[in-house]
This record gives sequence, C-alpha cells and structure tokens, in this order.
Amino acid sequence: MRSAEEILRAIRELKPEPVKLMEVCGTHTMAIARAGIKSLLPEGVELLSGPGCPVCVTPAEVIDQILDLSMEPGVILTSYGDMLRVPGSCPGDSLLRRRALGARVEIVYSPMDAIEIAKAHPEKEVVFLGVGFETTAPGTAAAALSAGEQGVKNFSVWSMLKLVEPALRALMAMEDFQIRGFLCPGHVATIIGEKGFRFLPEEYGMPAVISGFEPEDILLSVYGLLKQIREGNPRVQNEYKRAVAENGNVLAQRMLARAFEPRTDLWRGLGSIEKSGLGLREELRDLDAQRRFGLTELPPPKPTACRCGDVITGRMGPQGCPLFGKRCTPEDPVGPCMVSSEGACAAAYKYSSL
Repeated sequence: MRSAEEILRAIRELKPEPVKLMEVCGTHTMAIARAGIKSLLPEGVELLSGPGCPVCVTPAEVIDQILDLSMEPGVILTSYGDMLRVPGSCPGDSLLRRRALGARVEIVYSPMDAIEIAKAHPEKEVVFLGVGFETTAPGTAAAALSAGEQGVKNFSVWSMLKLVEPALRALMAMEDFQIRGFLCPGHVATIIGEKGFRFLPEEYGMPAVISGFEPEDILLSVYGLLKQIREGNPRVQNEYKRAVAENGNVLAQRMLARAFEPRTDLWRGLGSIEKSGLGLREELRDLDAQRRFGLTELPPPKPTACRCGDVITGRMGPQGCPLFGKRCTPEDPVGPCMVSSEGACAAAYKYSSL
C-alpha cells in the first residue's frame, strides 16, 4: 500500500468496530486536521488529541509565575515564539502583553541564542524558558551544560520540559479512559527509540504505532492500530523507520542524563505526575531559574471556563468547549490549545475538521 486511496481501502476492508484512537503529538494533530483525515475514516473510528502539545500541558499557574518574573527589573526572558502568546489565569495576559508594558522578552530559535544574549548583556539576568518533550530537551541540556562550562553566570533555565511515558501512564489510569490505541510521536521516538514505547503493549496490552507526519504515514499508522485491535495482538509497530531506530538517539539520551533528572511535575488536565518532568541536576542547581528567583512553590490554581485540560486528555473534542470559536479564537485565545501552532483547538479552528 503506497497511496492514501489504497490505505483507506484497506482500512475499510477491515470493517473496524467503533473505536477511539489517540495521537500524542502536536505535529500529528495539525497534520491530521490539515489533511482532513478524520473525515475520511470509517464511521465510529475516532481520532482524539492527547497531551502532545508542550505549551498546552503547561499549567496556567506556571505561566502566571513567568509573567510576574518578566516584570522584574534587570530580567530578560527568552523562549520560542509560541510561549509569548500563552495566557495565564487572566485571559489576554501573556508575555506578548507584558512586553508591550515594558518587559524584556526575546524570541530565540535555540537555547544557545539565549546564552549569546546573556554574554552580550552581562548586567542582565537572562532566563531561557525551556518547554517541550524529549525532542527539544537535548538542546536545552546542551545549553545548560555549555553555560556551566563557559561560566556564564547571568544565564539560567526555567525547565518546563516533560516526559511522554509518565503522562501516558497517568492518562491510562484515568477512570473514564476509553482509548484503544496510540499513534506514538515520531519526533519523540527519534530520541527514545522504539523501546521507549514498549511499555504500552507489554504492561497495558495497548496497541501502538510510531508514526511519521505525511498523510500516508498517519493513515498507515491508523491501519496498523486497527489491524492490531482486530487480531488481538498489541505490539509496538514502527511505521517511521526512516527516522526512528530501535534504541533511539543514544548520544541525546546521554546528554539528557548529564543535565537533567526526573522530578514530579504538574500537567494541565492530568495534575501532578511523579517523575514526569526534567529538572536540572544538583550540580547544575545554580542554573535553575526557579531556585534563583525563589519560585519553586506554585500559587493555587484559579477557576477557568477553558476546557483545554479536557481536550488534551481526550475527554472532549475542541468544539465541546463552550468557549471554542466564540470567546476563544486564535486572535483572542483564552487557553493554550488555541494559542499553540500544535494545539488541538487551533487546528480545529483553522481547518474545521474536528
């Protein structure tokens, strides 16, 4: 099977039972919406978005702390572009707004760029907001190690980096969990390898396919999941072999181990999960922005009508949120699922495919 038409024909020939599948990657979410894949699948076969958007799983309480830090004199915050528009507990309050109010906030394309900013401004405290999963974590690790080796004293990292496996375990422990198979994130798999997802079939009997990002990749992965379900033979199937090796990127894994250690972390929609975040190791504690600025304790959460947490745990689609397309739009987002270029709500709004 090579073409989308051939794969779709094979999917229909399986005559699949009604089933819910989940992708756990923001790039997959956007690719699925862009190609209209959900509308092509047989009736009853649902694709739901999981906690695969790094910005989306970051709690509002953390964003509130970052917003407060941005207004501190002598501080320059640096991060990727998506972070600038993510609102905290108050709709409309974001780093973009704080920059308009005088905060020094810089977009960087690499954490190494933040180190260069720190070198150019020794009188300022430069903080890199590290957000992402295993895919982007090695770059942040390299920057932290490099800053330590170079003795850049005015540079620190606020790690919001998270690990996929603990989140999936927490997801499957939910009482109302109904997912029957996972499209595993190809980008993360390039780092952790096929072996990083073996726990799904081995411990939970959960079918899993590591998927690429072209429409044909995704359809072939859906076919693989449906076939595993029909045969009752759950396993890890690597559809993305052109990029993913069995053991992943060992050098990147070693880099992560040198800079970080797992810690309990807070996820939007999933709550506190043990060993699900990456904190700087004790020998790099001087580079930990939260310690440096005394922000290790989170404020209590504030009530919100945003249902982003339910969307990224598969409890509802974006259009199930009462704010979707009304109070919450890409131009005036209430929650991060509408902000991020990988958010499920942003994908649904742009392509009207959910």
